[in-house]
Amino acid sequence: MNIFWKTIGLYNSATWIYQIIIVLFGILLTIMLLRRPYPWLKIGMKLYLIAIYLWISIVYYHIYCAERSYNNVMSAFWIILAVAWIWDLVTGYTQFDRNQKYSKLAFLLLLMPFLYPLSSWLRGLTFPEITSPVMPCSVVIFTIGLLLLFTRKVNLFIILLLCHWSMIGLSKTYFFKIPEDFLLASASVPALYLFFKEYYLCNLNDETKPKNKYINYLLITLCIGIAIVLMGSMFFQLSRDI
Repeated sequence: MNIFWKTIGLYNSATWIYQIIIVLFGILLTIMLLRRPYPWLKIGMKLYLIAIYLWISIVYYHIYCAERSYNNVMSAFWIILAVAWIWDLVTGYTQFDRNQKYSKLAFLLLLMPFLYPLSSWLRGLTFPEITSPVMPCSVVIFTIGLLLLFTRKVNLFIILLLCHWSMIGLSKTYFFKIPEDFLLASASVPALYLFFKEYYLCNLNDETKPKNKYINYLLITLCIGIAIVLMGSMFFQLSRDI
């Protein structure tokens, strides 16, 4: 655990100015995409996501988290995510077509990366050993929120990888005492349901096996099960802290 927070401190100390630039650029690009979704802006957002995923892989994991025993595996995971976005950029699969149905949840998720450092401060942590908006879980929750704004056609492979990462975050709450990661895990549950509901119930025909309504029930059951595990993990963590 000491190595974990030490590497976070080194990362934040060395890159805080770059993190501010990355965050400001992401805010500007998101606002522009919402106001005027020009084709070049859609390409720009994908290039931004590719760049930030490579940043997490190379700068965060490969360089500043080199002391961690699992840094190479995590770095490779984020390389895969970056490659997935490169493929999406080439094929134009994710079209960033606005969908108003999930705006409230999406905007809430977009704000959550800023709750990470706030949560750390409320727990009594001080800079540089705090969670920041340009760390893996913060970037995941930003991407999920962004894609919820544009659910008409999204890359489900990327969604699955992101939600898989959010479930991995649960383990860190125990081993490294990061209750902030409950933010990501809890947000991914409704998001996972909405993404798959949008895909299966809106993009497929009525002759699916099983039928659409049963798929919906299965999705609800799956997400309820994940939520139960999440709540159990949260209460277990709280009981240990008390």
